[in-house]
Amino acid sequence: MDNPIKLTEKYERNGWPSLIRPDIKPPEGWNLSLLTSLERIRSHALSSQGQIACIKDSETLSDVFTMSSTGSWLSRITTDRPLAAYWDDEIPEWSPDGNWLTFGIHGHVHIVPREGGLPKKITDFTVAASGARWMPDSNGLIVTVERSGADQLLLTDRDGSWPRALTTDATGDHWDARPSPDGKFIVFNLRRFDDLNRLDIILLEISTGKQITLYGKPSTRAISPKWSPDGKWVSFISQETGREELYLVRPDGKGLHQLTKAKQDIFQYEWSPSGARMLVVVNRSGSFELMLLETESGSTSELRSEAGIHSNPNWAKDESFITFEFEGPTLPPDLYRMELPGKKVTQLTFSTPPALQKNRMAVPEMVSYKSFDGLEIPAFLYRPEKSNGAAILYPHGGPKDQYGFGWDELAQYFTAKGYAYFAPNYRGSTGYGQEFERANYNDWGVGDTQDCLHGAKYLRTLKGIRPDRIGISGGSYGGYMTACALAHDPEYLFACGVMKYGDSNLVSSWAQCEKRLRLYTEIFLGHPSSNAGVYLKGSPITEAANVQKPILIMHGLLDTVVPPEASEEWVEALRREGKVFEYKTYDDEPHGFLRRENLYDVYERMERFLDWYLLPNG
Repeated sequence: MDNPIKLTEKYERNGWPSLIRPDIKPPEGWNLSLLTSLERIRSHALSSQGQIACIKDSETLSDVFTMSSTGSWLSRITTDRPLAAYWDDEIPEWSPDGNWLTFGIHGHVHIVPREGGLPKKITDFTVAASGARWMPDSNGLIVTVERSGADQLLLTDRDGSWPRALTTDATGDHWDARPSPDGKFIVFNLRRFDDLNRLDIILLEISTGKQITLYGKPSTRAISPKWSPDGKWVSFISQETGREELYLVRPDGKGLHQLTKAKQDIFQYEWSPSGARMLVVVNRSGSFELMLLETESGSTSELRSEAGIHSNPNWAKDESFITFEFEGPTLPPDLYRMELPGKKVTQLTFSTPPALQKNRMAVPEMVSYKSFDGLEIPAFLYRPEKSNGAAILYPHGGPKDQYGFGWDELAQYFTAKGYAYFAPNYRGSTGYGQEFERANYNDWGVGDTQDCLHGAKYLRTLKGIRPDRIGISGGSYGGYMTACALAHDPEYLFACGVMKYGDSNLVSSWAQCEKRLRLYTEIFLGHPSSNAGVYLKGSPITEAANVQKPILIMHGLLDTVVPPEASEEWVEALRREGKVFEYKTYDDEPHGFLRRENLYDVYERMERFLDWYLLPNG
């Protein structure tokens, strides 16, 4: 039976709509066209022959490109790859010999030769496939498919030959396969359905199918398994100590030991071709710094500590240079190269329009405040040069995410307009240890909502901010936080809210979203059949009558993460209670707003709404 709820693109309102403020002009040097003009270059991989593959998000596509590692024009490889959110997309992967490139298009694995050509789909033997990993011979490919309710690993080749199943049990999801250097084994992640907070590291012998657990502990997440180049060690990241640290273990399960003791979270790492060193990205309170680690001793040295986000480090085959991605509060994402030794850095791509480069950017301050129970909540505060008296509180998505020193065009734009922009890392955020990360387990919409409300109280203590001019605006879990905050705000701390693709009824959304999101929710809240009270307590739709301030709601109708029905149900409840709202849907948007024309419309509606309700006197 098809879904009986038929949704179409529309705009609705209850109450007088927000109107354009003719007395408020865009800040000098800024407009929404400039704000939505950025084409993000990301998700790069460096081949053994020194060629870079990357993805560029344009106005309507997220296509794959290649370029020289010394810097050159981008050469287009794909021409029809749909827009994908950068945080939910795969990285193209080069074959070990550097002659082939694999990536996903329309839910299937494709390959092209290094010199280019039309992408060839190699997984037409299944409904969908992803997560391609090359075997050492540059011919075999391991792909991930869903079967019997679980993600399984299959072995095929460049020709898309009928695959061989490497895993078959339906007790959990099998992810992130990594072949050994000799091609005889793989290691992979097993996410067990009987303990969704547990991720094990499993070794499988390809010829026999025999499996052994290299690492697995109750309620402990171990991720990112990789082989040392000589095949003598398997490395991975584990949260066993309460922090994300690097570990090593022998393929026979012996010799397990903790390699790093950074007492910070290791975000990413990459073995050098010789195996003597690793590139390590360390999360230091929202600044993701690039380090060099000696594998023999575990000692580290700094490569780049600029406040920003370093990601996806790659080694050149001869270890003479590395490539990485970097973005900061004042710098949009681009690709970079660093020579070793010497640390000379060369920018390889230039995504920032010259008009944007000329503008003065704000750098956020790191602050903190106490929530209702005394828990210290870290936050990022953008202060405008000339305040207009208003502030926007931005709760990030996730909730298992973190606001950090990354590029945020809305923060820059609204700060330039005179708004204070405040991004708290409420309980449940990553980057501050396992205890903080799990502080909202069985507690969605309760403690974290109070963290946002107390963030508004903190803003009221700051000079230049009017207590009646604070709004809240977020997307995904941040949109859910917006709904929760307005539904639990008896002190009227917020004057309005902007809710983008957020939730309202945790029970119905759990039932309507795709499998991976149902299980994601169950990590935090358990199954609704056994934990219904927690689901209902965290659903702002039960408190719609308490919403006292206007809210702008926007949602894409192709969303499979937070179903668009969540906003539809929320709007229905608000209308029934006679609340003031505006509601806009987009029939060609998934989770997040990706298409430039839609993003422009979203930003325009946000600006008009916030200016209307937060700047009553101009």
